[in-house]
Amino acid sequence: MLYLLDTANVKEIKRLCNIYPIDGVTTNPTLVSKEKMDFRQLFTQLKEILGPDKMIHVQTLGKSAEDIVKEGEILNKFLGENLYVKIPVSPYGIKAIQILSQKGIKTTATAVFTPQQALIAARAGADFVAPYVNRLDNIIGDGVEVVSEIIKEFKIYNLKTKVVAASFKNLEQIHKASQVGTHAVTVPPELFEKLLEHPLTDSAIRKFEKDWEEVYGKGKIVSDLI
Repeated sequence: MLYLLDTANVKEIKRLCNIYPIDGVTTNPTLVSKEKMDFRQLFTQLKEILGPDKMIHVQTLGKSAEDIVKEGEILNKFLGENLYVKIPVSPYGIKAIQILSQKGIKTTATAVFTPQQALIAARAGADFVAPYVNRLDNIIGDGVEVVSEIIKEFKIYNLKTKVVAASFKNLEQIHKASQVGTHAVTVPPELFEKLLEHPLTDSAIRKFEKDWEEVYGKGKIVSDLI
């Protein structure tokens, strides 16, 4: 499963990519505007942090297929081959996905809430689809079940499109999404770091340190003793 950060914050992306096995970043207009930075400057910095191997997902704002295609082509020229152009699953969005796919530009179909939306986007040529888990849960839906149904349909029809589950508000949602075989999750930084937290892990580390220091002294590590 791929781990993506759902943020446009340069500082957090740089910090977390230096620690964890992060595969890339997803952004949307809300996350980008939140940073209050020049667009070109922001994404130039993100591109430098992510390097040549990590993916970056950037959303279009066009109101027609033609405008979205134009945005996608400009973004692709600016950010390079690791770009995935995020496009909402509207009728003109689906048309744009088909055109960009034919041009060899990678896309992510976003704002997905049903398996049929995902299936149509996959048939149009989307490389990823992004179902929103928590937003479905908030309207008494079952976001993880929708993710599961999408994955099953892609297997049935032998589609190469992958699922990047999005819109998480708690660890249980992320855990359940991983259990149904989602290909990727995109998680806010503050939630991502909680995936490693556990009180028993903390107590085990403290016990190891206490036992070690009683014999070898405080502050000593293995390399000091060899």
